[in-house]
Amino acid sequence: MNQIIKRAIVGGVVSTIVMGTGAFILGQISGYKAMELLKNSMSGINMLCNTVILGSTTILALMLTLLGLSRSSESRLTDRHYKDVLMIAKSDTILIVAAVITFLMLNLPISESEEVGSAWYQTIYYVSLGMASLLGGGFIAVVMMLYGTITNVILIVGLNIKEHPLISTEEAEEAEEQEQKEKEEKK
Repeated sequence: MNQIIKRAIVGGVVSTIVMGTGAFILGQISGYKAMELLKNSMSGINMLCNTVILGSTTILALMLTLLGLSRSSESRLTDRHYKDVLMIAKSDTILIVAAVITFLMLNLPISESEEVGSAWYQTIYYVSLGMASLLGGGFIAVVMMLYGTITNVILIVGLNIKEHPLISTEEAEEAEEQEQKEKEEKK
C-alpha cells in the first residue's frame, strides 16, 4: 500500500473517530430523549448524505479529466498512478452507494409509527450517528487520496519534473537520450 492510500486511510479513520466520539458525547450530555435527538439530527444527516452524494459524483466525473491529463503528459506514468486513480474511483463509488443507502434508510417514517418501542429510538439514533461519521470519514479519505494523486500529476505534468517515482524509468532514460541528441545536434 502506497503513501497516498495510507495517509488517506489514517485521515479517514481519525476523522470518523473524532466525529463519532463527539456526536456520542453530545448525545449523552444533552439529556434529550432518543426520539427527540433522532428528530433533531435527521435534517443534518440527510444534508450530509446529499452533500456526500453530490461531492462524490462530482469527484468521479472530474476524474475523467485527471485521466485525460495523465494520458496526455509527455512522460509515461507507471501503473501505480493508474492503480491509485482506480482506488479513488472504487472508494468514491462505495461512498456514493453507502450515502444513498443511508439516506434512504434514514428517511423511513420511523418516528410516525406507534409500533416502534422507545428503546429502538436510541439504537436508531446511534446507528445514524455512526453512519454519518463513517460517511464523513470516508469522504475525507477520498479527498485526501485525490489530493495526493493530483499533487503528483501537477508535479509531473505541470512542473515537468523528470525524476519522480511515478514516471516510468524507461521513459526517463529515453528522455535523457533525446536531450543528449538535441545537445549534440546544436553543437
